Amino acid sequence: MGRMNAADQARSLELAQAIASAASLFRESFPDARANLNPWRDDPLTRAFGERETLDFSFHFPGWSPRTQCRSVLVQLRLALPPGAAALAAARRPPLLGVTLRGLTYERERWTLATVGDWRASGSHPPTAAVEQKMRQFCRQLFELFEAPGEERDGGMPPGPSAQAA
Repeated sequence: MGRMNAADQARSLELAQAIASAASLFRESFPDARANLNPWRDDPLTRAFGERETLDFSFHFPGWSPRTQCRSVLVQLRLALPPGAAALAAARRPPLLGVTLRGLTYERERWTLATVGDWRASGSHPPTAAVEQKMRQFCRQLFELFEAPGEERDGGMPPGPSAQAA
């Protein structure tokens, strides 16, 4: 698993704006959450697993909630960088390939929601249906945020279940 703090990846104005917008989108649904753009420690072992194609940030809630079944949510964005086009990638937002959300407590991971398959949370203690729906909506908004201008997927909808899916 790649571990790259979002704050370390904000090397262009365009990407810094996208990261800030992503944090704002999450807080629209979860206003009590506090954003952390540096979820990983800066040590040699963590740096050894860093991947430039991944943006990682997290949100911390003021306490444990039965609705979310966690204290924190780690957000991992897998980005596509055109091969050999570092300068081009720095000048625009790279396309978003996928999102993984992980609900965490101090002890362990409680659930995971990834934008593959049916976009459903799985794990020992998944969030409530309403929270899961908000998480899927957040993922859809991330795909829209990172979509290149003029680019359309599946009639303009990001991949994954439709907005009507529960």
